Amino acid sequence: MFNINEIINTPPYSMPQDEKTNLYNRLLRLLNDYHYRSCPEYKSILDVLQYDGNNRNNYHEFPFLPVRLFKQYDLLSVNKKRVYKIMNSSGTSGENLSKIYLDKENSDFQRKVLTKIVSDSLGNKRLPMLIIDSNVITGRKVFSARGAGIVGFSIFGKDVTYALNENLELDIEKISNFVDKYGKENFFVFGFTSIIWKYFVEYILNNEINLPKLNGIMIHGGGWKKLAELKVDNTLFKKSILKVCGISNVFNYYGMVEQTGSIFLECSQGYLHTSIFSDIIIRRNDFSICDSNEIGLIQLISLLPTSYPGHNIISEDLGEIIGVDDCKCGKLGKYFIVHGRAEKAEIRGCSDTFE
Repeated sequence: MFNINEIINTPPYSMPQDEKTNLYNRLLRLLNDYHYRSCPEYKSILDVLQYDGNNRNNYHEFPFLPVRLFKQYDLLSVNKKRVYKIMNSSGTSGENLSKIYLDKENSDFQRKVLTKIVSDSLGNKRLPMLIIDSNVITGRKVFSARGAGIVGFSIFGKDVTYALNENLELDIEKISNFVDKYGKENFFVFGFTSIIWKYFVEYILNNEINLPKLNGIMIHGGGWKKLAELKVDNTLFKKSILKVCGISNVFNYYGMVEQTGSIFLECSQGYLHTSIFSDIIIRRNDFSICDSNEIGLIQLISLLPTSYPGHNIISEDLGEIIGVDDCKCGKLGKYFIVHGRAEKAEIRGCSDTFE
């Protein structure tokens, strides 16, 4: 198995897709072999599929796991005694949540890579941070997807301030004090999309609150299923954020707890980008590979998962690859958009769990 430090110093969006394909043909085979030796359940699945890595030269042909398997089984490639942190996926019922087991090394991988990806947009300096949420961090070993997101992104902030109280009520005084202190410098605003919409945007509009203008960068993600039902898309979301608090630099991200760390961050052109640490493939219902600009199921590939076999999974989300290596923002690799959940898929976003 390779060490992520082999590529950690490579700028995250600097590798052309052809070069990345060669890299992934090698590294994904190493990860497959490692998990095959280390996880009995993964071995059983690959045996049933009659997988032979020596006969498959392209990582597009490597086996992928349905994301729902992580709800049905405890999948580990390390001894449980080495488990350092457990990440629970989101869900509406509170039952049958995915459990992702991380050892210390894998947790460190995630932190390093998340830092590289987000720093590309925020810079390397920690910024004053306003979180549009309440403090839901209750422990240091077991994390919900929502808590894990807050903890993960908090590494980019200092003087972290929560904009909502424990009842998810907007604390105007706390926000005003934050703006008074940091309003003349750059700061970082983070939250989950549907929480920001319901408890920040809608609350301000419905109550005609005159909020101090914020001169920051907002990163948000998760919860788009609920907003789609309200006919709120990414364009309307950004316009509304600009209206209620003056933030113009608003970036969505896409990711899931099964591959925490290797997120896909929106660029200035409005597209999500793959980094050197992760990739996507779009597949039809028969699992054949879609053409560019064809909508299908999103397959997510990450070099990070080592303590569990989550390196190659098929999601229940629909996406579309727009282009490769030629985005006007200058980032290399694939760029894409997400169209929401497939029909009959369970509602499952990081912020869809709080009600």
